[in-house]
Amino acid sequence: MAVRINPSILAADFVNMQRDLHAISTADFVHVDVMDNHFVPNLTFGPQMVERIQAVSPIPLDVHLMIEDVDRWAPPYADLGCFSVTFHAEATLEPVKLARELRKLGARAGIALKPGTAVDDYLEILEEFDQVLVMTVEPGFGGQKFISAVMPKLSALARARNSTGADVWLQVDGGVTAETIAIAAESGADTFVAGSSVFNADSIPSAIETLRETARAHQHDNL
Repeated sequence: MAVRINPSILAADFVNMQRDLHAISTADFVHVDVMDNHFVPNLTFGPQMVERIQAVSPIPLDVHLMIEDVDRWAPPYADLGCFSVTFHAEATLEPVKLARELRKLGARAGIALKPGTAVDDYLEILEEFDQVLVMTVEPGFGGQKFISAVMPKLSALARARNSTGADVWLQVDGGVTAETIAIAAESGADTFVAGSSVFNADSIPSAIETLRETARAHQHDNL
């Protein structure tokens, strides 16, 4: 099973964004957290900044929308040409309709679940999404501690994927380190967002490779 490492630029130096984007060029995607200070109590990037990031990034963008009214605001990010656009289940009225619209616009469609959001309603419609993001912290800020209690949710998604053959990536975001990535990989994750554990490392390429190899070593074909 493939492993994808997506460093979160929430932990990058915003003044030297282009430098830090090139520093993670050995990763698979750059994770871009869009926050509106309403859905979560933090404010980060908007469409103009994301467009500029995409223009200078050596790797594709994995955009995570932590914003309200995603049914209206998610499609413009797909229009920018972002590789993947993930919206929160808690912020949409029609998740399947929105996912189909994003796909029609050429982006991979992802749905994100907060730690307290049940997964049951999404198991039967798993094939409607290209990615499911299981938050391993409360969304809003980087540097939080990994919540291992959400691993059963991830395992349920992995079992559903395996039983149906759905082509969906399972992503985790929050508190991912060389230690916690092993736990997430064992539970079925294949796509990992890591912020401070990458950008604060002495060698960013080495940190990325360590995360990748650790995840590979702990993956299971069947759960």
